[in-house]
Amino acid sequence: MKQGLLAVLLLLAAVCRAAPGPAYDIYAIRFADSPGDAVSDMVMGAPPDETVDTVYALWLIRGAGRNILFDSGFHRKRWFELWTVQNFLRPDEAVRLAGVPPEAVTDLIISHAHWDHMGGIDLFPNATVWIQQAEYRYYTGDAWQPGKDHGGIDPDDVAELLRINLAGRLRLVDGDDREIIPGIRVYTGARHTYASQYLRVAGEPPVVLASDNVYLYRNLAEHAASATFSDSDHAANVAAQQRMAELAGSPARIVPGHDALQFERYPVDGRIARIR
Repeated sequence: MKQGLLAVLLLLAAVCRAAPGPAYDIYAIRFADSPGDAVSDMVMGAPPDETVDTVYALWLIRGAGRNILFDSGFHRKRWFELWTVQNFLRPDEAVRLAGVPPEAVTDLIISHAHWDHMGGIDLFPNATVWIQQAEYRYYTGDAWQPGKDHGGIDPDDVAELLRINLAGRLRLVDGDDREIIPGIRVYTGARHTYASQYLRVAGEPPVVLASDNVYLYRNLAEHAASATFSDSDHAANVAAQQRMAELAGSPARIVPGHDALQFERYPVDGRIARIR
């Protein structure tokens, strides 16, 4: 009797190991354009006079009853005065173009706290928000002390992050290589900000969404660091790029944060590119 029960349990364990994870569709959503950006600000070591037209994007992952966003874009007025932003569509309206009302977004994974990636967290009122614990603690605390770094961080975004925590909708991710949602794992080590994260979406094939841990496909081609929290983090960023390629199975399945080429390499319908 015991042997029969053991055999059943072993069979169930084998079935669970072999069972495929959720089947996710992945989309890039282009909500604005950024013309004439300096390549040297994104690809360390590039010629200082070279420019490239980039995009502001976020990524939608759909499946298993979830509508998951990776990053939230921005909409606060001050950033339009500091940067050249063209063809802007507020991120919640851009997501609606992909067939998802903003209130139907179930999860919002924030890669890092910069204004153009965390600045739309107030636009998705029902989403559970995921961010690295170290990123949250630094930018809601130490970053604002004398001698610390909060460049590119919007105080209103930080206040909204605190409100989301008080409302019980915030989840703090404790470190590297964590599966936060079935089939979706987050990784650290690229140090674009204090504790930025990128994610791998399981499936056939797997896809790595890098956000600003890789700005452009050129970073990957030249093994050149993206901008990092400090110059001493450049080597860690390059090492993270190699790890992303291993996680995805190919550098071709890494999606950079601001490269307009993602809207040429994949099938496009208006502002939406279908990655998988």
